[in-house]
Amino acid sequence: MPARRPSPHTLPEVAGGGLLDRRLFLRRGLLLATATAAAATARATPDGDPPWLHEPGAPFTPYGQPSPHERLTARRIGANSAVPGNGVSFTPLEELEGIITPNGLHFERHHNGVPQIDPARHTLTLHGRVKQPLVFDVKSLLRYPMRSQMLFIECGGNSNAGWHQSPIQRPAGSVHGLISCAEWTGVPLSVLLDEAGVEPDARWVIAEGADAGAMNMSIPLAKMREDCLIGLYQNGERLRPEQGYPMRLIVPGWEGVLHVKWLQRLELSEQPVMSRNETAKYTELLPSGKARQFTFTMDCKSLITSPSHGQSLKQPDVYQVSGLAWSGHGRIRKVEVSADGGRSWADAALDGPVLPRCLTRFRIPWRWNGQPAVLKSRAIDERGNRQPERAALVAERGRAGYFHYNGIVAWAIDSDGTVSHTY
Repeated sequence: MPARRPSPHTLPEVAGGGLLDRRLFLRRGLLLATATAAAATARATPDGDPPWLHEPGAPFTPYGQPSPHERLTARRIGANSAVPGNGVSFTPLEELEGIITPNGLHFERHHNGVPQIDPARHTLTLHGRVKQPLVFDVKSLLRYPMRSQMLFIECGGNSNAGWHQSPIQRPAGSVHGLISCAEWTGVPLSVLLDEAGVEPDARWVIAEGADAGAMNMSIPLAKMREDCLIGLYQNGERLRPEQGYPMRLIVPGWEGVLHVKWLQRLELSEQPVMSRNETAKYTELLPSGKARQFTFTMDCKSLITSPSHGQSLKQPDVYQVSGLAWSGHGRIRKVEVSADGGRSWADAALDGPVLPRCLTRFRIPWRWNGQPAVLKSRAIDERGNRQPERAALVAERGRAGYFHYNGIVAWAIDSDGTVSHTY
């Protein structure tokens, strides 16, 4: 006689508030029983045969599109009404699974619209403190050896509503969705630098885009040599216009403003250019009176995407808590989850592969008893960086800034199952 599987409703907690052992996900029958029963019920619904069982389907299409039934899974646009073409669009993180963001849902940040560039007329100039200035057209770059890497890109202003005095009530992706993750393929910048020959006094690289805003940013030469790419492909296809077609800069783990799109110029210099986005922006006054500047690396961070604001729990039951973690410093080593507002914590399971500077999906089973609860997650990366509580982050940095918010996000579950953002 086969051994009886234990019910998740009777298993002991590993932390307060009903969190269960992450290893339960290894017991297939245990957590899939409800899904199997629901599928069987749906098949037995007496509505007669649906028409697609008897009618020919649609013909082939040159480029696939999502199902019309998924049309509500879309980017949410935050446009600047005073400046056409300036604004952002958020990735709907709470509606996605896994770690890869579809190209059509990757977040956007534009300063002056999306230029429609003819690749036959576009070039990349590498000049300044080099022995031999070089100009590359798109066709020549496509012939160079390439490297592929899965990486997140996060806007430095992502999650900035966390600095507000009161918690904002919007879906997770509408607050924290200025981050996306993709497989980027392109030419290692070190190859082009070696070809041009770097002068001994060069310390910085000034990257400039070909949009009407002429975005330019300074990046340390050492970083450019280490792991930066001239990005040409995203998730296997050529870049889309809103992601920098025909080429963009990829700066692994560093703030999104440095990943200059529509890249047209790289100038090696002895010092940074001190552009608008290095002085008026991306420079933050601290409580001490000193200012943070050139805060390149995106810090260790996590976010529960389910359950989160806009979702609800129908009844007391065992639920899967799921979310994303990332760090510009390297791999995520651990994600801990709390169901009692941070009084106790339990380790979540990490979906593989766990890659450096890439989104990592985490999960943990949670038995909700129908009482009010507060869910939190905190990430720890391979270098020991730990995601801070919001109160500690505000105490350290003050509220005069706007960028690099990585405080712990808390979701309050009411007794009726509604979910809201809380501090």
